[in-house]
Amino acid sequence: MIVQESLVLLAKASYLLAAALFILGIKRMSSPVTARKGIVQAGIGMVIATLATFAITGGHNIGLITAGLAIGVIPTWLWGKKVAMTDMPQMVALFNGMGGGSAAAIGAGELLKFTQSDAAQPPLATLALAVVGALIGSVSMTGSIIAWAKLDGRMDKRFMFGGQQVVNFAVLVAAALAGAALVFWKLDASLVVVFFLLSLAFGVLMTLPIGGADMPVVISLYNAFTGLAVAFEGYAMGIEALIVAGMVVGAAGTFLTQLMAKAMNRPISNVLFSNFGGGGEATAIAGAQKPIEASDAASLLYMAEKVIIVPGYGMAVAQAQHKIWELSQALIKAGKEVKFAIHPVAGRMPGHMNVLLAEAGVPYDLIADMDDINPEFKTCDVAIVIGANDVVNPAAKTDKSSPIFGMPILNVVDARQTIVIKRGKGTGFAGIENALFYQDNTRMLYADGKEAANSLISELKAIEGGGGH
Repeated sequence: MIVQESLVLLAKASYLLAAALFILGIKRMSSPVTARKGIVQAGIGMVIATLATFAITGGHNIGLITAGLAIGVIPTWLWGKKVAMTDMPQMVALFNGMGGGSAAAIGAGELLKFTQSDAAQPPLATLALAVVGALIGSVSMTGSIIAWAKLDGRMDKRFMFGGQQVVNFAVLVAAALAGAALVFWKLDASLVVVFFLLSLAFGVLMTLPIGGADMPVVISLYNAFTGLAVAFEGYAMGIEALIVAGMVVGAAGTFLTQLMAKAMNRPISNVLFSNFGGGGEATAIAGAQKPIEASDAASLLYMAEKVIIVPGYGMAVAQAQHKIWELSQALIKAGKEVKFAIHPVAGRMPGHMNVLLAEAGVPYDLIADMDDINPEFKTCDVAIVIGANDVVNPAAKTDKSSPIFGMPILNVVDARQTIVIKRGKGTGFAGIENALFYQDNTRMLYADGKEAANSLISELKAIEGGGGH
């Protein structure tokens, strides 16, 4: 008995240490310079919390716990090592959904346990938090799975039907009423099942109308949901580590969601309760896209003094980040000023472009955020857009009928010359034409991102070797 009590005290102290490592890890993840150390520290905290849980069980259900760890750790470890950078957003969405699903499963287990005739009835606050955590976790799980399907191209970017908002609201109200009935009326197993079916359905319905351009907001929102669900279930089970870790993740996710929503110029209420990502048909764009050959594009770069590179998801698809950095190094060696401009929602998840550029070895001091770099486009001789679309579309400022109207953008349109590297004439993730591509000072270099960068490097070397044009 004394040994068991000592183990419990040691476990609780370990939970405190794990929580401190979680907080420190998330803090360090805020900077690309310390992000890797932050991930390692948070991982150590998770290992400590897991070992403490083993200790606090006193040997009960060790086989089931070990089997669960094996099922969870081994496949995800193998998948995580093999996943391509272009698929990272999908993986993040899916893993976040699994976190929400785990919280929902914990809530289901607790609620079903309370329905047993011989079970001690929990305090009202404990029961209420278990229900709320289960609701949020269920929404996060199914919503994240739909987000994964959209990101992975397995589902249309938006799915809408008549009266959709009314249906969504009715399902949410029904789920909330079922949860309230569990708390204040009767803990019944069949009611628990109905509650979870409604909660899971709402997660699906909530995510179906989301447009692709808003996906970074969605991912961070569901991340916050998962954290809150874990914290609530931690309270219901009396596990301090879950409470602290969940609240840290929930707070960080909420803050990130606010930042992403601000970057999209959308209030959180619009994200939660509107068909965000939608809008009317954009105004038709007059004129035509003007192509350019790699040799002529290289000549523009050779004559430029200041170059700003704007990466997007197309760069990730082409895996061109290393070649783009090689091109940048050639320009820097030739005496050009080179910077990278990052929009907060470029790519498919927050920080996606920063991760790709860091992987290629781009120094952090060359990477600038939207607010810092936007005034510099007016003094930029050549802007290179590679794979970015919606985040550089001036229609966001000029066309009130555009679905992205009001979204802050990178002011590439202010550059003296713009070279857009693009595989074809297709639209971006929001499904609309980009007015930037039709500007008089914009030229389209139609090619795969990696091939285009290679061609530009070769042409620059040829110009330098021949003494210029």
